[in-house]
Amino acid sequence: MPVPDSPAGAERSVSDVRIELHTGSRDDLRPLFELAEDSAAQLDSYLHEGRVLVALAGDEVIGHLQLVGSDRPGVLEIKNMAVRESRQGRGTGRLLVRAAIALAGSEGRATVRVATAAADVGNLRFYQRQGFRMRAVDRDAFTPATGYPEPIVIAGIPLRDRVWLDYDLGTSTGRGASGADRPAPDGSG
Repeated sequence: MPVPDSPAGAERSVSDVRIELHTGSRDDLRPLFELAEDSAAQLDSYLHEGRVLVALAGDEVIGHLQLVGSDRPGVLEIKNMAVRESRQGRGTGRLLVRAAIALAGSEGRATVRVATAAADVGNLRFYQRQGFRMRAVDRDAFTPATGYPEPIVIAGIPLRDRVWLDYDLGTSTGRGASGADRPAPDGSG
């Protein structure tokens, strides 16, 4: 099933890639999910939730993005996203995010949110370049108590905290309200 068109020009650097909703087994995609999730217990808890967009080069799945609902009306969450290591840095992740944003917009959603490790500066940079804005920090989200092994170190930074970012579909750049007047991702504000 095709997803709504991505913004013009999004396919320039990845002309051989198409984005579709995944209709097959999620278990077949587990190795991709594991690229983005260090906790098997956490992955088991959400692997079969929501919808999954896949990036295909020919018939080969080279990336995925999982979208799940939220406790807040109008909000979709990117729960897990990864691109095969051999295909990273070529725009596939950008295509997946643009397709997710287009899908959310076609459904009348107001916000797409995502959480990533505070230690993963590459992911933080990636999402901000897609128009996402910082929203909140959950301290000590990645601990043995939450299913993550210790120690995990990313680029010399201990993995401890989770950063929430959001994309406001009310603007084309994701730079809507400052965030002070928008609800917190956990529903507390």
